[in-house]
Amino acid sequence: MLRLQAVNQFFGPKHILRDISMELPPGQCTYVLGRNGVGKTTLVNCIMGHLPVSSGTVTWRPAGGAEELNLLQHPVEQRAALGIGYVPQGRQVFSQLSVDENLRVALLAGRNKTRQVPSMVYELFPGLHNMRHQRAGDLTESGQQQLAIARALVLEPELLILDEPTGGFQPSVVKEIGHNIRRLQRDFGLTLLVVEQQLPFTPSAGDRFCLLEGGCNVAQGTLDQLDDSLIQTYLAV
Repeated sequence: MLRLQAVNQFFGPKHILRDISMELPPGQCTYVLGRNGVGKTTLVNCIMGHLPVSSGTVTWRPAGGAEELNLLQHPVEQRAALGIGYVPQGRQVFSQLSVDENLRVALLAGRNKTRQVPSMVYELFPGLHNMRHQRAGDLTESGQQQLAIARALVLEPELLILDEPTGGFQPSVVKEIGHNIRRLQRDFGLTLLVVEQQLPFTPSAGDRFCLLEGGCNVAQGTLDQLDDSLIQTYLAV
Protein backbone atom coordinates (compact mmCIF):
# COMPACT_ATOMS: atom_id res chain seq x y z
CA MET A 1 0.00 0.00 0.00
CA LEU A 2 1.70 3.27 1.08
CA ARG A 3 5.16 3.37 2.63
CA LEU A 4 7.24 6.37 3.72
CA GLN A 5 10.90 5.97 4.60
CA ALA A 6 13.09 8.69 6.13
CA VAL A 7 11.05 11.53 4.62
CA ASN A 8 12.42 15.03 5.18
CA GLN A 9 10.88 18.32 4.10
CA PHE A 10 12.19 21.88 4.39
CA PHE A 11 10.40 25.22 4.08
CA GLY A 12 13.30 27.48 3.21
CA PRO A 13 15.85 26.96 5.98
CA LYS A 14 13.23 25.51 8.36
CA HIS A 15 13.29 21.74 8.77
CA ILE A 16 9.59 20.74 8.92
CA LEU A 17 9.54 16.93 8.62
CA ARG A 18 12.42 14.93 10.10
CA ASP A 19 13.03 11.35 8.96
CA ILE A 20 9.36 10.34 8.95
CA SER A 21 8.86 6.60 8.37
CA MET A 22 5.48 4.89 8.41
CA GLU A 23 3.52 2.23 6.58
CA LEU A 24 -0.22 2.04 5.96
CA PRO A 25 -1.44 -1.58 5.99
CA PRO A 26 -4.15 -2.26 3.38
CA GLY A 27 -7.69 -2.08 4.71
CA GLN A 28 -6.74 -0.40 7.97
CA CYS A 29 -7.39 3.07 9.39
CA THR A 30 -4.30 4.95 10.58
CA TYR A 31 -4.47 8.22 12.53
CA VAL A 32 -1.73 10.83 12.28
CA LEU A 33 -2.00 12.71 15.57
CA GLY A 34 -0.30 15.72 17.12
CA ARG A 35 -0.78 19.25 18.30
CA ASN A 36 -1.20 22.15 15.91
CA GLY A 37 1.95 22.99 13.95
CA VAL A 38 3.82 19.68 14.31
CA GLY A 39 3.83 18.86 10.57
CA LYS A 40 0.68 16.78 10.05
CA THR A 41 -0.72 18.71 7.09
CA THR A 42 2.77 19.10 5.64
CA LEU A 43 3.08 15.31 5.71
CA VAL A 44 -0.22 14.93 3.84
CA ASN A 45 0.80 17.56 1.29
CA CYS A 46 4.03 15.67 0.64
CA ILE A 47 2.09 12.45 0.04
CA MET A 48 -0.29 14.23 -2.34
CA GLY A 49 2.51 16.05 -4.17
CA HIS A 50 1.51 19.57 -3.15
CA LEU A 51 4.88 20.01 -1.43
CA PRO A 52 8.27 18.62 -2.49
CA VAL A 53 10.04 15.95 -0.46
CA SER A 54 13.62 17.00 0.25
CA SER A 55 14.85 13.45 0.87
CA GLY A 56 13.49 10.00 1.57
CA THR A 57 11.07 7.79 -0.34
CA VAL A 58 7.29 7.54 -0.73
CA THR A 59 6.16 4.35 -2.44
CA TRP A 60 2.69 3.19 -3.44
CA ARG A 61 1.46 -0.23 -4.47
CA PRO A 62 -2.09 -0.26 -5.91
CA ALA A 63 -4.22 -3.33 -5.27
CA GLY A 64 -3.10 -6.08 -7.60
CA GLY A 65 0.04 -4.17 -8.52
CA ALA A 66 3.10 -6.32 -9.00
CA GLU A 67 5.56 -3.57 -8.08
CA GLU A 68 5.73 -0.57 -5.81
CA LEU A 69 5.60 2.78 -7.58
CA ASN A 70 7.86 5.67 -6.66
CA LEU A 71 5.13 8.18 -5.88
CA LEU A 72 7.58 11.06 -6.00
CA GLN A 73 7.99 10.50 -9.74
CA HIS A 74 4.28 11.11 -10.34
CA PRO A 75 3.03 14.72 -10.42
CA VAL A 76 0.17 15.78 -8.17
CA GLU A 77 -2.44 15.56 -10.95
CA GLN A 78 -1.70 11.86 -11.46
CA ARG A 79 -2.05 10.72 -7.86
CA ALA A 80 -5.84 10.59 -7.86
CA ALA A 81 -5.72 8.36 -10.92
CA LEU A 82 -3.34 6.06 -9.04
CA GLY A 83 -6.04 5.43 -6.45
CA ILE A 84 -5.38 8.04 -3.75
CA GLY A 85 -8.30 10.22 -2.64
CA TYR A 86 -7.88 13.38 -0.56
CA VAL A 87 -10.25 15.43 1.58
CA PRO A 88 -8.46 18.69 2.47
CA GLN A 89 -8.75 20.59 5.68
CA GLY A 90 -11.51 23.18 5.33
CA ARG A 91 -13.41 21.09 2.73
CA GLN A 92 -12.72 23.48 -0.23
CA VAL A 93 -15.85 22.61 -2.20
CA PHE A 94 -16.78 24.71 -5.24
CA SER A 95 -19.38 26.87 -3.57
CA GLN A 96 -20.95 28.26 -6.77
CA LEU A 97 -21.43 24.81 -8.33
CA SER A 98 -24.20 22.37 -7.45
CA VAL A 99 -23.56 19.20 -5.48
CA ASP A 100 -23.82 17.19 -8.69
CA GLU A 101 -21.43 19.51 -10.55
CA ASN A 102 -18.87 19.22 -7.74
CA LEU A 103 -18.97 15.45 -8.05
CA ARG A 104 -18.77 15.45 -11.85
CA VAL A 105 -15.78 17.78 -11.87
CA ALA A 106 -14.00 15.31 -9.59
CA LEU A 107 -14.84 12.44 -11.95
CA LEU A 108 -12.55 13.98 -14.56
CA ALA A 109 -9.47 13.41 -12.36
CA GLY A 110 -9.91 9.77 -11.39
CA ARG A 111 -9.95 6.23 -12.70
CA ASN A 112 -13.73 6.06 -13.12
CA LYS A 113 -14.17 5.57 -16.89
CA THR A 114 -17.98 5.53 -16.80
CA ARG A 115 -18.13 9.17 -15.70
CA GLN A 116 -20.99 8.16 -13.39
CA VAL A 117 -21.16 8.90 -9.67
CA PRO A 118 -20.62 5.50 -7.95
CA SER A 119 -23.60 4.15 -6.03
CA MET A 120 -21.53 3.97 -2.83
CA VAL A 121 -21.47 7.78 -2.67
CA TYR A 122 -25.23 8.15 -2.31
CA GLU A 123 -25.44 4.97 -0.25
CA LEU A 124 -23.12 6.57 2.29
CA PHE A 125 -24.65 10.07 2.00
CA PRO A 126 -28.29 9.70 0.89
CA GLY A 127 -28.97 13.33 1.81
CA LEU A 128 -26.64 14.52 -0.94
CA HIS A 129 -28.76 12.75 -3.55
CA ASN A 130 -31.78 14.77 -2.46
CA MET A 131 -29.70 17.98 -2.62
CA ARG A 132 -27.71 17.17 -5.76
CA HIS A 133 -29.10 20.22 -7.64
CA GLN A 134 -28.52 22.56 -4.71
CA ARG A 135 -25.61 25.01 -4.70
CA ALA A 136 -22.74 23.66 -2.58
CA GLY A 137 -22.27 27.00 -0.86
CA ASP A 138 -25.81 26.79 0.50
CA LEU A 139 -25.19 23.50 2.30
CA THR A 140 -24.57 23.39 6.03
CA GLU A 141 -20.96 22.91 7.13
CA SER A 142 -21.80 19.28 7.86
CA GLY A 143 -23.29 18.93 4.37
CA GLN A 144 -20.19 20.49 2.82
CA GLN A 145 -18.00 18.01 4.70
CA GLN A 146 -20.11 15.16 3.34
CA LEU A 147 -19.72 16.62 -0.15
CA ALA A 148 -15.94 16.92 0.26
CA ILE A 149 -15.73 13.24 1.24
CA ALA A 150 -18.13 12.26 -1.55
CA ARG A 151 -16.05 14.19 -4.07
CA ALA A 152 -13.00 12.12 -3.11
CA LEU A 153 -15.01 8.89 -3.25
CA VAL A 154 -16.17 9.37 -6.86
CA LEU A 155 -12.54 8.71 -7.81
CA GLU A 156 -13.03 5.16 -6.45
CA PRO A 157 -9.83 5.38 -4.39
CA GLU A 158 -8.07 2.57 -2.60
CA LEU A 159 -6.58 5.00 -0.06
CA LEU A 160 -8.55 7.93 1.33
CA ILE A 161 -6.71 10.70 3.20
CA LEU A 162 -8.78 13.02 5.42
CA ASP A 163 -7.13 16.11 6.91
CA GLU A 164 -8.83 17.04 10.20
CA PRO A 165 -12.35 16.01 9.12
CA THR A 166 -13.85 16.79 12.54
CA GLY A 167 -12.37 20.28 12.94
CA GLY A 168 -14.86 22.81 14.29
CA PHE A 169 -17.86 20.47 14.43
CA GLN A 170 -20.16 19.84 17.37
CA PRO A 171 -20.08 16.42 19.07
CA SER A 172 -23.11 15.05 17.21
CA VAL A 173 -21.49 15.77 13.83
CA VAL A 174 -18.15 14.35 15.02
CA LYS A 175 -19.95 11.16 15.98
CA GLU A 176 -21.53 10.96 12.52
CA ILE A 177 -18.12 11.46 10.85
CA GLY A 178 -16.70 8.65 12.98
CA HIS A 179 -19.55 6.38 11.90
CA ASN A 180 -18.86 7.18 8.23
CA ILE A 181 -15.15 6.48 8.66
CA ARG A 182 -15.94 3.06 10.12
CA ARG A 183 -18.29 2.33 7.21
CA LEU A 184 -15.70 3.35 4.62
CA GLN A 185 -13.28 0.86 6.10
CA ARG A 186 -15.69 -1.95 7.04
CA ASP A 187 -18.28 -1.84 4.26
CA PHE A 188 -16.26 -0.48 1.34
CA GLY A 189 -12.79 -1.85 2.14
CA LEU A 190 -10.89 1.45 1.94
CA THR A 191 -7.52 2.10 3.53
CA LEU A 192 -7.73 5.34 5.52
CA LEU A 193 -5.24 7.93 6.71
CA VAL A 194 -6.93 10.41 9.08
CA VAL A 195 -5.13 13.52 10.37
CA GLU A 196 -6.35 14.90 13.71
CA GLN A 197 -5.05 17.01 16.59
CA GLN A 198 -6.75 14.67 19.04
CA LEU A 199 -8.28 11.22 18.72
CA PRO A 200 -11.95 12.27 18.44
CA PHE A 201 -13.35 8.73 18.31
CA THR A 202 -13.05 5.59 20.37
CA PRO A 203 -10.14 3.27 19.51
CA SER A 204 -12.65 0.96 17.80
CA ALA A 205 -12.89 3.57 15.01
CA GLY A 206 -9.36 2.81 13.82
CA ASP A 207 -6.41 0.45 13.87
CA ARG A 208 -3.12 2.33 14.11
CA PHE A 209 -1.63 5.70 15.04
CA CYS A 210 1.41 7.78 14.14
CA LEU A 211 2.22 10.52 16.66
CA LEU A 212 4.12 13.63 15.50
CA GLU A 213 5.99 16.17 17.59
CA GLY A 214 8.33 18.80 16.16
CA GLY A 215 8.18 17.18 12.75
CA CYS A 216 9.34 13.82 14.13
CA ASN A 217 7.46 10.56 14.44
CA VAL A 218 7.82 10.06 18.18
CA ALA A 219 5.54 7.01 18.49
CA GLN A 220 3.45 4.68 16.38
CA GLY A 221 1.65 1.39 16.78
CA THR A 222 -1.81 -0.01 17.30
CA LEU A 223 -4.41 2.30 18.84
CA ASP A 224 -4.55 0.27 22.04
CA GLN A 225 -0.89 1.26 22.54
CA LEU A 226 -1.83 4.96 22.61
CA ASP A 227 -1.75 5.14 26.42
CA ASP A 228 -2.39 8.01 28.83
CA SER A 229 1.32 8.80 29.07
CA LEU A 230 1.61 9.46 25.33
CA ILE A 231 -1.64 11.44 25.31
CA GLN A 232 -0.54 13.68 28.20
CA THR A 233 2.95 14.22 26.75
CA TYR A 234 2.09 14.86 23.10
CA LEU A 235 -1.65 15.62 22.77
CA ALA A 236 -2.85 17.34 25.96
CA VAL A 237 -3.31 21.10 25.66
